[in-house]
Amino acid sequence: MIHIENLSKTFTLHNQGGAVIPVMTGAHLSVAQGECVALTGASGAGKSTLMRMIYGNYLAASGHIWVGETDVAAADPREILQLRRHTLGYVSQFLRVVPRVPTVEVVAEPLLAIGTPKDKAIARAEDLLTRLNIPKTLWSLSPTTFSGGEQQRVNIARGFAHAYPAMLLDEPTASLDATNRETVLNLIEEAKARGAAIVGIFHDEAARDRVCDRVVDVTGFSPANAA
Repeated sequence: MIHIENLSKTFTLHNQGGAVIPVMTGAHLSVAQGECVALTGASGAGKSTLMRMIYGNYLAASGHIWVGETDVAAADPREILQLRRHTLGYVSQFLRVVPRVPTVEVVAEPLLAIGTPKDKAIARAEDLLTRLNIPKTLWSLSPTTFSGGEQQRVNIARGFAHAYPAMLLDEPTASLDATNRETVLNLIEEAKARGAAIVGIFHDEAARDRVCDRVVDVTGFSPANAA
């Protein structure tokens, strides 16, 4: 479902005379349906960079990033938007939403965007908010007023609202209490059971051991380690 071939990435430092810094070279990765792969490596090794390349936020210098039938490395913006709408979900660490939109609608938005009837989308959103212990009294309020932990749980609910065939998870259990951490792990297991291909960053080692099938150390993709 996710297949990366000979992927490389450079950054150009425009404020330092246009110096080109190679940060990744020769990356290869395949993630099958129903499989969860954890990215590991020291801080700065390239875990987040690789995730952002898969999602299309960073351009690849060379290589291919296949998500289903779309090569993200070569896709135009319209193709990437379609991929994000239907195929590739991303649960980041931070919630970014339009102010004043009610929480229940924030969570339902990915479903509404693909044409799901509003009553079904709202019902799914309410179920996830309940499972993640967001009080019903907050559902009609904007999550921009919530605590950091509440915003994180709203973000997770939004990320799991649609049954994406592929998902990217950036520390999904970080800073959660035991009850909500268990709920998130259950959501990941449910996504795997329905066939989602998942790539994630898990600093929570126990969570990683429970839901991930393989670990890939991105340090091996560093130009310094290239064969």
